[in-house]
Amino acid sequence: MSTTTTLGWIGLGIMGAPMCGHLIAAGHAMTVHTRSKVPEAIAATAARTAPSAEAVAAASDIVFLMLPDTPDVERVLFGEHGVAAGLKPGSLVVDMSSISPMATKDYAARIQALGCDYLDAPVSGGEVGAKAASLTIMVGGSEAAFARAEPLFKLMGKNITHVGGSGDGQTTKVANQIIVALNIAAVAEALVFAAKAGADPAKVRQALMGGFASSRILEVHGERMIKRTFNPGFRIGLHQKDLNLALQGAKALGMALPGTAQAAQLMQVCAANGLAESDHSALVKALELMAAHEIG
Repeated sequence: MSTTTTLGWIGLGIMGAPMCGHLIAAGHAMTVHTRSKVPEAIAATAARTAPSAEAVAAASDIVFLMLPDTPDVERVLFGEHGVAAGLKPGSLVVDMSSISPMATKDYAARIQALGCDYLDAPVSGGEVGAKAASLTIMVGGSEAAFARAEPLFKLMGKNITHVGGSGDGQTTKVANQIIVALNIAAVAEALVFAAKAGADPAKVRQALMGGFASSRILEVHGERMIKRTFNPGFRIGLHQKDLNLALQGAKALGMALPGTAQAAQLMQVCAANGLAESDHSALVKALELMAAHEIG
C-alpha cells in the first residue's frame, strides 16, 4: 500500500474509533467525520476533521464507514453532502457496518456507476476485538478492490476473508449473528435449567467446558450470566437489528429461520424490560423470567 494513499473515516463510535485509530497509528493520513463529538483518542492525533461526509470523500482515496444501521449508511452515502457527492473516479468505499445484504448490493451498484469501487466488510469481535485489532472481517466485492484494501484490513483484524461479490460480506455477518444468538440462547437455557434444578451453575459451566458442549459463548457469555456482568460488549438492541435483517432476508428468500425467530423474541422480551442497552448475554434474563428463577 502506497504511503500516499489518503484515507477517510465516517463513524467514530465504540467500534469505529479504535479501528480508525489503528490506521492512524500505522502512519496513514486520515480525514474523519462523525455526527457526535470526535473522541479524544482521535482528536489527539494528526487526523483532520471534515464538516461533512462529502468533504471526507473529496479528501480521500479510500473512505471507510462504520455506522449503526442500513438507513444510516444510505444517508451518509447518498444524502445531502453525502459521500457520493464528493467521490473522485477511482475512489474506494469500504462499509464496515452491519447492514442489509440486499441494500448493500444496491449501494455498491450506485457507487460503481460513479466510476468507483465498493466493499462490504462487516466485522465480528466487538469492542474488545476492535481495540485489540483482532477482528474477524468478512468481505464482499471485487478481487481488485479487496486486494487494495487488504493491507488496511490487516491493521484492524486477524481473520480476514474475501467471501465473494457485493453483499456476500453482509450475508456472512448475518449468518454469524444467527449462530451467536442461538448459542447464547442455548447456554442460557442450560444454565437456567441447571440452576432451577438445584445445581451450582458455575460448576455446571466448568464441567461443560471440558466436553462437546464447550464453546466460546459458554466460556465468555456463560461467565457473564453467572457473574451478572451485563455491561455491553455488544448490545441487545444491535443484535436485534441483525436478527431482523436475517428474518427480512429469509422472507425475501422464501425460507424459514425458526431458531432465529425464537432468539429474536427472547431479545424482544429483554428490550421490553429495559435491557436493550445491556450486553446480548443478558438474553438469559428472558428465560429467567419464564422460569421464575435467576441463575445468580
